[in-house]
Amino acid sequence: MSERKLMHPLAELSIARVKEFVREPEALFWTFVFPILLAFGLGIAFRDKPLEKMRIGVVSEKDSVRIAGMIGKSPLLQAEMLAPAAAEKALSTGKVDLVVSSEKIPGLETPVLKKTEPVPKAPDLFFTYDSTRPASLTARLAAEDALERGMGRKDLVAITDQKVIAQGSRYIDFLIPGLIGMNLMGSGMWGLGFAVVLARTRKLLKRLAATPMRRGHYLLAFMFSRLIFLYAEVAILVGFGWIVFGVRVNGSIASLAVISLFGAMTFAGMGLLIASRTNTIEAAGGWMNLVMMPQYLLSGAFFPYSRFPEITIPFIRGLPLTALNDAMRAVMNYGNPLSSCWLELIVLAVWGVASFVIALKIFKWQ
Repeated sequence: MSERKLMHPLAELSIARVKEFVREPEALFWTFVFPILLAFGLGIAFRDKPLEKMRIGVVSEKDSVRIAGMIGKSPLLQAEMLAPAAAEKALSTGKVDLVVSSEKIPGLETPVLKKTEPVPKAPDLFFTYDSTRPASLTARLAAEDALERGMGRKDLVAITDQKVIAQGSRYIDFLIPGLIGMNLMGSGMWGLGFAVVLARTRKLLKRLAATPMRRGHYLLAFMFSRLIFLYAEVAILVGFGWIVFGVRVNGSIASLAVISLFGAMTFAGMGLLIASRTNTIEAAGGWMNLVMMPQYLLSGAFFPYSRFPEITIPFIRGLPLTALNDAMRAVMNYGNPLSSCWLELIVLAVWGVASFVIALKIFKWQ
């Protein structure tokens, strides 16, 4: 039996790295299956639900049925007649968003007086609510509108509702690009960084150093092996979002592929940098968490980073995962061209090139 002709060291190392990855069921699970399970769970938890009506407690000895009927005609409100003591408890426990009463209720302080328009026999009403709760403030406005309409108010402006679903406005539309970015970061850093550290602890690097290859060949092999699985990772997650939740790629597939390539190479370089001088799995895990955890929290994977103080936004936008997520959402959700993401691509390129160059210079074999 003839022996297989050996190829270039870079090709041989890349093939070996691919075989090593395929033979690890755990790696395949965390790379391809876990992101789908996470997307499915979060997509179900934060799916678009039918409009939930705000709850109004009505306390009135004289006109409780009439008031509750007028409130109940609103598509936003649900009225419930309560005794004064029950209304106090329901408001304090959040079971109702607003209490409407014809008299001040003992125990419910700081009521807001509302006088209706001078319709015959129209009562003066108290609106009692927690002004720190946005739902209560909204319920107050909706209840006021329903009561005044029910008591004969004439609208001076004719309004027609035009209901639309804004492109990329759902939470799942926001989530899928963030999960792609998070998965590219995790598989790039954990998958490559741990493999290098494990090879060092097993004294494999010392043996490889005696072979006719360059240091750069070994590190580049990890980078190239990432490319083989890169688009499968992205395609599976995008396809899952499209089939199960109707998430669309509104921009160019080619633009999405270029952004994914930048992201994968950036995080592969960062993973190699962390592993270049790390001697133990425990130390590698600590460094990985130090780099990745702040980005999980800050970079908009699960919620917009605009919630953070304004002074921190420039720093957050300089993180590689933020740049990747922003570029992904620009293409997927809003259909922007690749040229609009030039700043994000520069951020990714700077992180990736700097990480790989430094890793190449400080890498140690034992």
